[in-house]
Amino acid sequence: MKPKKSVLNFLILILIFLTACDTNQPSESLITPPEFKNVAVHDPSIIEVDESFYIIGSHLQAAKSEDLLKWDLISKSVKENSFFEDIQAEFKEEFEYAQTDTFWASDIIQLKDGRYYMYYCLCRGDSPLAVLGVAIAENIEGPYKKEESFLYSGTSPQFGEVYDATKHPNVIDPHVFYDNSGKLWMVYGSYSGGIYILEMDDTTGLPLDRQSYGKKLMGGNHSRIEGPYIIYNPTTEYYYLFVSFGGLDSTGGYNMRVSRSKNPDGPYEDIEKQSMEKVKGGFNTFFDDVSIAPYGNKIMGNFTYEQNNGMTHEGYVSAGHNSVYYDEITGQYYLIFHTRFPNRGENYGVRVHQLYFTDDGWPIVNPLRYSGEENENISKKQVKGFYNVLATTKEITESISEPSLVEFKSNGKIKGDYDGEWQFKEKGESSYITIEDTKYKGKFVESWDETQERIVLTFTGVSETGLPIFIIETDHNKEE
Repeated sequence: MKPKKSVLNFLILILIFLTACDTNQPSESLITPPEFKNVAVHDPSIIEVDESFYIIGSHLQAAKSEDLLKWDLISKSVKENSFFEDIQAEFKEEFEYAQTDTFWASDIIQLKDGRYYMYYCLCRGDSPLAVLGVAIAENIEGPYKKEESFLYSGTSPQFGEVYDATKHPNVIDPHVFYDNSGKLWMVYGSYSGGIYILEMDDTTGLPLDRQSYGKKLMGGNHSRIEGPYIIYNPTTEYYYLFVSFGGLDSTGGYNMRVSRSKNPDGPYEDIEKQSMEKVKGGFNTFFDDVSIAPYGNKIMGNFTYEQNNGMTHEGYVSAGHNSVYYDEITGQYYLIFHTRFPNRGENYGVRVHQLYFTDDGWPIVNPLRYSGEENENISKKQVKGFYNVLATTKEITESISEPSLVEFKSNGKIKGDYDGEWQFKEKGESSYITIEDTKYKGKFVESWDETQERIVLTFTGVSETGLPIFIIETDHNKEE
């Protein structure tokens, strides 16, 4: 299903851009910006139902949208939720076990029987004391009825073993999905013993193996890895495992990573062919970010769209815990995540960006939020001009990348704060940017820039070591 209204608006915007002038300068007075309506949902997991998009997150926060641009909150919190008729009574035992008064990240899927299955979790937060289960409804918006809480962590024994938080999972952050052959799976886990996957029974919504946590995919020794989400790409024939590394608060260095596998239950590898099964903190450590940082393709880290003078909010801090929506009709992918913002503390909001794949099958993200743009052809003559470059490292850090100014010359050279080269390829092939001897494979895309309030050309790419780069056209040349 395509977000039709937003696409139409964007096409009209492009048409105005092209017909209003015969130069590269648009008539700013004729351009109507896309309309956004922001919402705060932490850990958003997306589902599309009857041409509407729903996201559900922690604390039973949930929102609805018709176009992925404008969101309306439909559930505020556990106390003010719209999903359960008497949540305190229905989950009395779960609240007591997990020693909490709230839900953490949830996920909803429609199974083959047509009903909606909400996979919920409750967790104490400062320990792996948690419970995970499923509730069922006839309607996406409820009411849901608890079916069963089927996984517990943090106490012993579990499945006949003494619970060990260095190797056993914290049973939160579920994502349930069908694989390409029609089998149902649940991937889950956060910190503690790592990320696990279980094959599920799609007639009951419960695990097939009731005597195990399942198979470990990555993590351990309390390494900060959470929010797993798996999606299959029918073109590349790979499964992609998205996770978030680091701490979710504004100083925690939260960032999204991805790896891939030919099988839903792994093993998963990154672009350097490093096995994600090796990712874990050092022995007898706690939150060992240094050990895990080299693994996984980094999707996005902290950055500002403009120089950070201590006042700007334009950019993302600790963006993560994403989900992905795939439009089977158009073949387009969308990355949905929450983020904090520069100089705004712990305030957070939902953002949606288009997701693309390089010609060798690695996901890359549009540097600018989704505004209704389509994957149109870009011509080589459009590339010449001034750009802001946002580069990063694989470190898990609270530092925020700021833009560097470069000029793309018509002869394929890059000059400015960085030196390098650019090579444009036609649709279907990846273009290349080389900055300071690091080569990035990716694509050029036109998008609406909220900061500059105009359509700009962008480049997004990934290096051979799994580092992302965002390059955004700037009007610097107009000021000279």
